[in-house]
Amino acid sequence: MTSKYLPGILAMAAIVVAANIGVQFLLFDGLLTWGAFTYPLTFLVTDLMNRVYGVQAARKVVLAGFVTGVICSLIGSQIMLQGDGYEYAAVPLRIAVASGLAFLVAQLTDITVFDRLRGGAWWRAPLVSSVVGSALDTALFFTIAFAAVITVFGPGADSAINWAWESVPFMNFGPALPLWVTLAFADWLVKMTLALIALIPFRVIVSKAAVTENFA
Repeated sequence: MTSKYLPGILAMAAIVVAANIGVQFLLFDGLLTWGAFTYPLTFLVTDLMNRVYGVQAARKVVLAGFVTGVICSLIGSQIMLQGDGYEYAAVPLRIAVASGLAFLVAQLTDITVFDRLRGGAWWRAPLVSSVVGSALDTALFFTIAFAAVITVFGPGADSAINWAWESVPFMNFGPALPLWVTLAFADWLVKMTLALIALIPFRVIVSKAAVTENFA
């Protein structure tokens, strides 16, 4: 793996670690966590690597992020908590599977969409790919992690996440829905907002990379 990919790999790994730590700290009455504001930056890193070095480089960086996420999950799985008569890991298998699968599918989709749009206006590929990838990430993670209809992980796994089934007003003022639906929607809103904001550093970094390459 060439050393020119190292900054992207390190950035991806750092963001994944930061997101895994930040998810423990709640914001806005529990609607969001700090992790919701760091994790979407993974799409920025993927898109930058895709634009500057191509699809294969982006896939290698995504793989590095996936491996980092697995390591974080393994560490979290060794921390045991108590609740509702069950002992469960701080990062239950259900959450780990949801996180890893959502990350991998969403990031690889982002790469594919970006590559198909790379010939258009500079902002189209990063924006559309991030929007599609982010929406897919949110849908996959929250459904696999919290939807009551998914029972393959067993009652022990459900005891760790049944708080997400509590019926509450949607976004604190709408009709009553399971809490996880509100959490998913809030997470999606943050991802969409950051997808727009990320266009600024994307443009700046890509421009500087182009200048550096021209004078190399």
